[in-house]
Amino acid sequence: MGVLLAQVPVLSASAFAGHGVRAVAVMACALATVLAGVRWLRVAQREHYLADATSRFALRWWGSSPLNAAAVAAAGIALVASGKWPAAAMVTAVVAGGGPVGLSLRGRTSALAWTRRMKTLAALWLVLQGAILAAGILLGLGPAVSAAGALAVPALVDLACVITTPFERRAAGTYVARAQARLEKVAPTVVAVTGSYGKTSTKGYVAHLVAGSKTVVASPASFNNRAGLARAVNEHLAEGTEVFVAEMGTYAKGEIEQLCRWIRPDIAVITAVGPVHLERFGTEERIVEAKAEILHDARCAVLVVDDERLAALARRCADAGMAVRRVSAADPAADVCVLASPDGARVMVAGEELADAMAFDGRPTNVGCAIAVALELGVAPGEVVERLGTLPTAPHRLEVSETGGGAVVLDDTYNANPAGARVALETLAERAAGEVRRVVVTPGMVELGARQAEENERFARQAADVATDVVVVGRTNRRALLRGLAGAEARVVVVARRDQAVTWVRQHLGPGDAVLYENDLPDHYP
Repeated sequence: MGVLLAQVPVLSASAFAGHGVRAVAVMACALATVLAGVRWLRVAQREHYLADATSRFALRWWGSSPLNAAAVAAAGIALVASGKWPAAAMVTAVVAGGGPVGLSLRGRTSALAWTRRMKTLAALWLVLQGAILAAGILLGLGPAVSAAGALAVPALVDLACVITTPFERRAAGTYVARAQARLEKVAPTVVAVTGSYGKTSTKGYVAHLVAGSKTVVASPASFNNRAGLARAVNEHLAEGTEVFVAEMGTYAKGEIEQLCRWIRPDIAVITAVGPVHLERFGTEERIVEAKAEILHDARCAVLVVDDERLAALARRCADAGMAVRRVSAADPAADVCVLASPDGARVMVAGEELADAMAFDGRPTNVGCAIAVALELGVAPGEVVERLGTLPTAPHRLEVSETGGGAVVLDDTYNANPAGARVALETLAERAAGEVRRVVVTPGMVELGARQAEENERFARQAADVATDVVVVGRTNRRALLRGLAGAEARVVVVARRDQAVTWVRQHLGPGDAVLYENDLPDHYP
């Protein structure tokens, strides 16, 4: 970034000799541009370099508080005024370089990582910003144009993302080709798992149930996109692997279809459909279409038919001659049914009891999908039952622990969907019944599109029915959550950051009390 700053004295000295105020204004805006770049490039990286993400977050941040809204308004007025009074550009520079208030320059939850991709993006962004600065100076509009450039950093970061995306796809193609060749050589049975939620947990359950009788490799963590899955195959798929379990995520229609061209599923699983990423898809019907791409070339589909949309998919697959395994948490006649009760889960396979009063943590339909896959892969029913009792818990997905002081902690910080949030609240009520303190700590849920405010308000009402205290974190969903909590008996605490919420919890919880951390947002969210 020093390249941009290094150019300023030369350009200003040659073009603005004798015009000190104009030169200082241009240099102030150049410095502000660099500082703003550090902030907004980090946002772009956190949002997976999606083309419009940085601008959307900029609008979200500048409107997140009266102070930020007033600051950006002042910056805009100063930008207009700088055409006549060059010194006004320095007001814009202060706002663009120092704000928005709350968005850390370095990042508390994740710092800017100077990967090869980020260096490429930053270099192109510098070229775009430098071109704007140079043009303004040459046209004699240096202060005004440089001030506009400082405010336009998020948009120019997005433009750089658009320009670099085709190059990045070609660059990743080498790793994808290597992964495809390795898959063809090792030739494992491929189980592909997708869904609006429950993907990671179900993937882990499948791997656990199968591992007792077959050599299995599952894609690690949330490596569920093109680059992540290519890396998972290249680094983890060893010779002799019999089963590869691949989690597949998507932000847009066509992405799963492209994944399935080189990771060809033998068994395809859709765990659930819900309003996750609705901000990008627009409607849940489009989400269904995008998830259904995983079924196209599979020989067997595993679908949760408690959702009528997935039940309709099951009928279409069966009509097309595909093997279908229907999973339910309510219908004992389904191919696999997991009926949960306080005494333990009852597992039914094709109407016959496989296990009764089984004790395991996990959403019944996710467990049911894993059982269906294991049986389809030839794992003996007795082996399935034996391993059900030791199902793993995915990290930060309703993970239960206990503090040194005897309080129960439910860590559901990787959950961000309405259905999962309801289950988490039910678990909190079960784990901390009676006259004890039950605390919910949450920033609310995001990427729910037009339904985000409604869903967060509903969740807050549900939380108030269970919790004695609700701690609202951050500004992203604060208004909606507080509307839902209005008039509730639960005590409401509002904090700016998660670490403040954790401090509050530690100060107020004692033996037998419980806290649910429901979702967590990285600090590039307001």
